[in-house]
Amino acid sequence: MNPVERLRERERLAELGGGEARLQKQHEQGKLTARERMTRLFDPGTFEEVDKLVTHRCQDFGMEQQIVPGDGVVTGHGRINGRVAYAFAQDFTVFGGSLSETNAAKICKVMDMAVRNGAPVIGLNDSGGARIQEGVVSLGGYSDIFLRNTLASGVVPQISAIMGPCAGGAVYSPAITDFIVMVKQTSYMFVTGPDVIKTVTHEDVTKEDLGGAMTHNEKSGVAHFAVEDDAECLALIRELLSFMPGNNLDDPPRKPTDDPADREDESLDSLVPASPNQPYDMLDLIHTIADDGYFLEVHQHYARNMLVGFARLGGRPVGIVANQPAYLAGTLDINASVKGARFVRFCDAFNIPLITFEDVPGFLPGTVQEYGGIIRHGAKLLYAFAEATVPKITVITRKAYGGAYCVMASKHLRTDFNFAWPSAEIAVMGAEGAVNILYKREIEKATDPAAMRAQKIAEFRERFASPYVAAERGYVDEVILPRTTRAKLVWALATLDHKRDKNPPKKHGNIPL
Repeated sequence: MNPVERLRERERLAELGGGEARLQKQHEQGKLTARERMTRLFDPGTFEEVDKLVTHRCQDFGMEQQIVPGDGVVTGHGRINGRVAYAFAQDFTVFGGSLSETNAAKICKVMDMAVRNGAPVIGLNDSGGARIQEGVVSLGGYSDIFLRNTLASGVVPQISAIMGPCAGGAVYSPAITDFIVMVKQTSYMFVTGPDVIKTVTHEDVTKEDLGGAMTHNEKSGVAHFAVEDDAECLALIRELLSFMPGNNLDDPPRKPTDDPADREDESLDSLVPASPNQPYDMLDLIHTIADDGYFLEVHQHYARNMLVGFARLGGRPVGIVANQPAYLAGTLDINASVKGARFVRFCDAFNIPLITFEDVPGFLPGTVQEYGGIIRHGAKLLYAFAEATVPKITVITRKAYGGAYCVMASKHLRTDFNFAWPSAEIAVMGAEGAVNILYKREIEKATDPAAMRAQKIAEFRERFASPYVAAERGYVDEVILPRTTRAKLVWALATLDHKRDKNPPKKHGNIPL
């Protein structure tokens, strides 16, 4: 066999993975192969594989007789939407995609390359976990990856796709990354599996209920997206990356749009109901003001009283954080606070401006919240907004009460522009609660307590629960017509194009984890 034929044979064996039968089984399970995933992730014809011929070094348990070029992970780089990106895809057909010493070294290599070259890194996870035959060497490989995830955090975007099993120590690499996408029915994540749980706690639970896509999207909040299949997963990653810069020194990519910057929509003038207790859908506002009505919602199924996600305004990518009055009245609770804080910190790390839409009656009351640490968790959102130095713009649509007013990117947290709709109510608390405290004795002594109370509520709402007191103080820069919201936001973003702000020199802050 001549040198060229020898190379082609080795490459053929690498591309064959665990063999035709196992590749076919992967398809039967509704999953793409590792190489098919890489082909779909990158722009056509741009993927360049690295370490294609690497093999493991294990000599125990007969492993020396089982050598597969590539060793169960496909690594390399290419272009996504025309921009450089790095990725690895675990190959379940080779030793169940288990992590070996050399397998981990391949992953670490592309992560190091991504950081050096200022490009995103995407991990396509489909692995049975540590390679038992290699023992502590495999565990050391996980630690090497975790270290790089941590050092790369805030330097380059990191996205994890869970496209099969991901259990034990393997879950901590995705957990450190910025976004996790899970495929329904074919993926799961958990630290300890159903069998161990049954032995230790006597709980009966299936893999799907314990760590399936919807479990982590709805209940735990570990994952940010749930998709139907591998193809949708890879398309979503490409779409997600279109809102992000390649690294923390670049600006997000702009996209030309024919949507007029000064477009007005009269429907916004009547979006907020006349009754302060009547809900409405904040998504209607977001879709109305965004370029072409497009909003990529993140964490859609988790903490639904808070909305976060990406949109564009005048072609500029923005991160949107909004209270959702249609769910739990838009109150801030533990899960919503953590959800918002993490998203704010991501946007700040990667120079993505923040738009906040505020309609919040306060923090959710109750012993569950207090015992669960709402003080500490609520402080995370406060910390994140205060720490952020990217352009920040807030629009108060209705309620902005108490400490929640402060937390939701108030002027006092270095927010650049604070707008309010005429329907905004900015106060320590709602008019009803305030009147019960301020005029308690007066109402009790009145000949008609109900009439007196109604009168005082109206007076309080007119005097204190409007946007005008805050505007007089400069806490609100402008009271705007709702229909002009898009134009105001596009204008504000343009004026903040070259904003430069920084925090005091320090190693890092101590966010209240």
